[in-house]
Amino acid sequence: MGRDDSSKEVRVARNELALQPLSKTLATLAPGAVYLALAALLAAGAAVVVPDRLTTWLLLSVAGTLLVTSLVMRGTFLAQRARQSKLQDALAQFISHDASPSFTTDEAGEIGYQNRAALERFGSRGGQALARTLAELFADPAGVLRRLQNKADAMGAAREDLVTRRGHLRLSVHRIGEAGFLWRLEDMAERVIGGRGAETISLPMLTVSKGGTILFMNEALRRLVGERVRSLDRIFTDLPLRSGEEHEIRTEDGAVSAVVAQIEGAAGRSEVYLLPIAGPRRGAEGANFEALPVALLKLSAHGKVRAANRAARGLLGRVEPQLRLSDLLEGLGRPVSDWVNEALAGRADGRPEVLRVRRGDREVFLQVTLSRILENGRAGLLAVLSDATQLKTLEAQFVQSQKMQAIGQLAGGVAHDFNNLLTAISGHCDLLMLRHDKGDSDYADLDQISQNANRAAALVGQLLAFSRKQTLKPQILDLRDTLSELTHLLNRLVGEKVSLSVSHAPELQPVRADKRQLEQVIMNLVVNARDAMPGGGQIKVETELLRIDGDKQRDRVTVPMGDYVVIKVSDEGIGIAADKRGKIFEPFYTTKRTGEGTGLGLSTAYGIVKQTGGYIFCDSVVGSGTTFTILLPAYDQLAEASDPEPKEPPLGLTADRLATNAKPSGPAFASRRAEAEADGPGSNARPAHAARADATVLLVEDEAPVRAFASRALKLRGYTVLEADSAEEALELLEDPELTVDIFVTDVIMPGLDGPSWVREALKVRPGTRTVFMSGYAEDAFQDGTSPVENSVFLPKPFSLSELTATVQDQLG
Repeated sequence: MGRDDSSKEVRVARNELALQPLSKTLATLAPGAVYLALAALLAAGAAVVVPDRLTTWLLLSVAGTLLVTSLVMRGTFLAQRARQSKLQDALAQFISHDASPSFTTDEAGEIGYQNRAALERFGSRGGQALARTLAELFADPAGVLRRLQNKADAMGAAREDLVTRRGHLRLSVHRIGEAGFLWRLEDMAERVIGGRGAETISLPMLTVSKGGTILFMNEALRRLVGERVRSLDRIFTDLPLRSGEEHEIRTEDGAVSAVVAQIEGAAGRSEVYLLPIAGPRRGAEGANFEALPVALLKLSAHGKVRAANRAARGLLGRVEPQLRLSDLLEGLGRPVSDWVNEALAGRADGRPEVLRVRRGDREVFLQVTLSRILENGRAGLLAVLSDATQLKTLEAQFVQSQKMQAIGQLAGGVAHDFNNLLTAISGHCDLLMLRHDKGDSDYADLDQISQNANRAAALVGQLLAFSRKQTLKPQILDLRDTLSELTHLLNRLVGEKVSLSVSHAPELQPVRADKRQLEQVIMNLVVNARDAMPGGGQIKVETELLRIDGDKQRDRVTVPMGDYVVIKVSDEGIGIAADKRGKIFEPFYTTKRTGEGTGLGLSTAYGIVKQTGGYIFCDSVVGSGTTFTILLPAYDQLAEASDPEPKEPPLGLTADRLATNAKPSGPAFASRRAEAEADGPGSNARPAHAARADATVLLVEDEAPVRAFASRALKLRGYTVLEADSAEEALELLEDPELTVDIFVTDVIMPGLDGPSWVREALKVRPGTRTVFMSGYAEDAFQDGTSPVENSVFLPKPFSLSELTATVQDQLG
């Protein structure tokens, strides 16, 4: 409809509004014209029968007036009806060819007339309510029509823009006549495109509001999507839209890609056109990408792999088409898709992440960097991959080393304090046992105290072994002889259901190790192998010589080149799961039930082997068995092994096994029993060996219970004992030139000056004085089996009464 047509329509509406008051009055009075005519006839009849001549003429005058008025009213009413009918016909003829659907209704909203456009779009709706017809286009049409009709009734016309299922719509209404309304529907999108509108073009397009609401979709886009939708996120999977770039859209046949062209319009509205994408370009660029020595992935905006070059496939393995990055990599701690979206938005551009590759053949870690790219109008990501497996391995080694070091320091500190307590407990128990014989009623209780003190000492010894703080007495050993001596005890340990075989290589070099500690390691491994075969089986202990020509990597450890003596302990048991093998050497870690083990057996073995300078490894297959391999450096000098101390049973049974496999035993307990039986009851019993009665001992110990026990023990053996609770007090005593001291017995770690420090000071004025150092664990100066002070020996805590007195007497000569 043109501008002139609209002006004419407005003038007609204005003229009708001007005649509305008179028309309404006449419409109200027209039905009463009949009654006025009847009144005129009655007045005329009354005039005939009235005898008074003046009254007769008066009644005839009234009758004539009423008759004329009735005729005028009736004529006017008929003329108004004819004029309104003519107006309706003219209006129908005027809007019949309008391109926009138009309707006429009465005040109740009932449709009276539809133009051709309305008939084509909605079909014949004569006699129906307009609200019912428009319900196909937008929600709550009755409310909208009522609001517009009230405005038109008051102002003559009204209009409103609406968002409908078919786009943006303008609905206008004009008052016609006394009780009629003209309604007109106009599609706003048609004005933007021109001609027959967006429906005529084959290119998919839509009109969208500033808030993302779709105002209009043309037929091409509706066919592509399959339905009429109201919001952009129902069509596009990668909002926001970026003009000139490729976006993925949802269709009935799946996701397709198209380049978006967006044209900004008025009031925040914009038109979006979808342009088809040409086929992928192949050529030199693709060849260069494949041959690049850097591992690269091309990803879509959704994290799907578009291309992977040869180097990337070498790191990732087989890369299936359309796989997501999250299907290939893991380890961010949050969804990989979130990281991809951040990189696409530019918030994580160039920030590397270390991820683990999802492949079952081997463990691979990659450092991945994502960068946003635009290729052939398509937004995507370029992933640069670099192998970080070695870096991750070094990091894991460092973390494991730090953890084991921290646990070792804790274990060593706890063991030091416990050894002081155990020294006081076992020492005073020795003093009591000297005054009781086996027939005494208290002897059994004292024996229980002594046994449990030994058990506690064995447990603390394992903590020291793990933390590598124990005192080693290394000697040259031939493993063939060592294992031969140990075989009898091992056979007793494994029981009847398990068979034990020991085999050696023909030529085997000696090793330098602490014999008792090495026996402890082998016994712990054999006991674990026995427990892994509850139904029985075979345990093999094998030795061989191994030459490593170059540094060898094994279990995150580098074994340097050289000759090694290998000890293997194998079983046919249940095996150890892969996820548990990394924890088996940690203290207190055990897979056994409560009461069957404390988890210190393997940690003890680990500590002893590492302190000896060797390596221990574990190979296991679940259901097939486990093999522990110990590598000890071969001793490169041919020397006869000497045994500096009398042979005694090994401390082989761990704290896990003491309660179930054997009664507590060991050198401390054996010596105490021997002394108790030899000396008998009584506190004045003399030792079996002679002692220098004139020897003076300077005892320096900060722990009062330990000092009290050691002082009494030495006095019982006939020594003169001078006590000091600190190094400073000891040095003050030695300032007296008249004081004669034959031997120093001192703790190593004390507040203020430590043992070696104050002894060096004392030796400056008293050279040649012999020294006995005591400590709960081997300090750094004593770990190699030597002493930092001349003419001194090391006595580890806890020690027995006889061990203390024997050590002092040996030093005095």
